[in-house]
Amino acid sequence: MEKRTKIIATLGPSTDDPGVLSDLIASGVDVVRLNFSHGDVASHRRRVQNVRMCAQSQNRVIGILADLQGPKIRIGAFQSGSVMLTEGQAFRLDSRCEKAQGDESGVFLDYSALADQVNIHQQLSLSDGKIILSVTACSPGVVDTIVITGGELKDHQGINLVGGGLASGALTDKDRSDLSIACELCVDYIALSFVKDAQDILQAKALIQSSRSEAHVIAKIERLEALSHIESILNVSDGLMVARGDLAVEVGDAEVPAIQKQLIHQAKAAAKPVIVATQMMESMIHASTPTRAEVSDVANAVLEGADAVMLSAESATGAHPVGAVNAMVRVCLAAESHQPTRSKLLMDKELSRTDEAVATAAIFTANRLDIQAIVALTESGRTALWMSSIQTKMPIYALSRHDRTLGQLALYRGVHPIYFDVMPLNVHVLGEQVIEALKAQGWLHVGHRVILTQGDHLGESGGSNTMKVLDVA
Repeated sequence: MEKRTKIIATLGPSTDDPGVLSDLIASGVDVVRLNFSHGDVASHRRRVQNVRMCAQSQNRVIGILADLQGPKIRIGAFQSGSVMLTEGQAFRLDSRCEKAQGDESGVFLDYSALADQVNIHQQLSLSDGKIILSVTACSPGVVDTIVITGGELKDHQGINLVGGGLASGALTDKDRSDLSIACELCVDYIALSFVKDAQDILQAKALIQSSRSEAHVIAKIERLEALSHIESILNVSDGLMVARGDLAVEVGDAEVPAIQKQLIHQAKAAAKPVIVATQMMESMIHASTPTRAEVSDVANAVLEGADAVMLSAESATGAHPVGAVNAMVRVCLAAESHQPTRSKLLMDKELSRTDEAVATAAIFTANRLDIQAIVALTESGRTALWMSSIQTKMPIYALSRHDRTLGQLALYRGVHPIYFDVMPLNVHVLGEQVIEALKAQGWLHVGHRVILTQGDHLGESGGSNTMKVLDVA
């Protein structure tokens, strides 16, 4: 049985061995993530090459997502690698001091404007909420604080303003450089960190277009400000990522589950893919099995309708990267078996495009007729995306001649991207040739009944205007 929910695995030192990478793909990874907060250009390029080689050897389509670091405010390094902070002690964040000479009294701050954006008594969160500081005074480039919640503070930890409100833009100079590299590597998706509004997305898209890339943009929702602009962000982005780590720091961890559920619903209603990320199987960085809470977390994301669930450090630096993927596959399959197979989402929506109408009709028919699969011939992937956004138990085989489209299709729930070139074929016998090709690859069998969607004009994007019911003989 094939899972419908897609799995994203972050690449890192633990996946650099070709055998491990091959096992990850064989185990069920659909998309790989390049984390541009770590690594250099050479390592990213090498990993992309290795992924494409492994995918080709297994006759798989694997999407590639480049995740930009964004304007993450960070401290510098300590002389001893870390310090222990205790409740009530004074601690200074100073953009003027040496970058690697931090101690118990203070540490370098890489964002001098922080002093202009915070007020006395506001709280700063470090190390994903483990350390809390309260602002006591501000001067040019310097923020003085007192420790509210202590603990070990390590080098280069991120800083958030509790409650949100920092005004830094979504694209730094490093992000612009990394975005150019990602486009050169022909990635399928670029994830934009710390998005606050639609303008951040449009700015990134303009840079992507100028690089002659067709990469789609995923908006990472991790700022409080973004929540009040979700509709406009969805209008211009190509999908969402619920980035729960920094989001929890800004809104409070207890608020995140409800926000996650709402974001998934909004993304699906807009026919955009949505990823749930951060600490999904965190214990498997060291342990060989997930905790019961982690199993429930992944299962709930699946039941809520997420297109993809993501592994971060679990696969990038963890001791059991393949085990983490296997655990996710097992949870996804179990959750999907208990999920309703029909949904009214988008079924009652007024439509303005013919391809959307055909996709909706195909799902409506497939859910009510003895159908084993849906086959969508697609140039841009839009027909398959619309189908994916409407819940169905049917596998959706999306056939395209474009590598970029196939890589993007790899993220969509329930969609199996398959290379197929329609251009040399006659539109009048196309259905028969598609069926024979899928039979030869083992996707379809004699006795199956399938729905085929296509356009009258082969090679025309957005041209799907026909739905057929075909019997496999």
